[in-house]
Amino acid sequence: MDIILPKINGLDLCKEIRAAHPHLPIIMLTALGTTDDKVDGFDAGADDYLVKPFELRELHVRIRALLKRNNNSLVKQSTLLKYADLELNNQTMTVTRSGTEIALTPKELKLLEYMMQNAERVLSRAEIADKVWNTHFDTGTNFIDVYINYLRKKIDRDYPNKLIHTKPGLGFIFKSE
Repeated sequence: MDIILPKINGLDLCKEIRAAHPHLPIIMLTALGTTDDKVDGFDAGADDYLVKPFELRELHVRIRALLKRNNNSLVKQSTLLKYADLELNNQTMTVTRSGTEIALTPKELKLLEYMMQNAERVLSRAEIADKVWNTHFDTGTNFIDVYINYLRKKIDRDYPNKLIHTKPGLGFIFKSE
């Protein structure tokens, strides 16, 4: 979907589709290519973001990868992920910490789920970009760091036991202090 549409903003349309169909894959295809534009697209619920002009072969590969990832995600081993005092229910897509519900965007949920599934293991930015966004990590952008910061503010800021840690030069690790 494009962001610039004649009757509705593509970001608003993406939010509506995501709310009605949480597992439907969405790729943004747009000329808007700044980091802020990409963050807005992912925040609206897009699974991938491709800036025009693009090669059709690249779009085809991204669609294939997104469909493959989406099919694999339908076979979830557990509906409840727990780590320390944090719980993520991937059926209802709700997150609680110490019994308090925390609102997350769809991309924040996917990032948190991936980090919880790989707890106590260092995750590189490239791995996170590949597994959560299904994209190649561009060292000229900081969208992974932006989303890690969003998660830290929501799940760590008000709690003494921090769960998301930076490993300088390596990436991030989800573990109890």
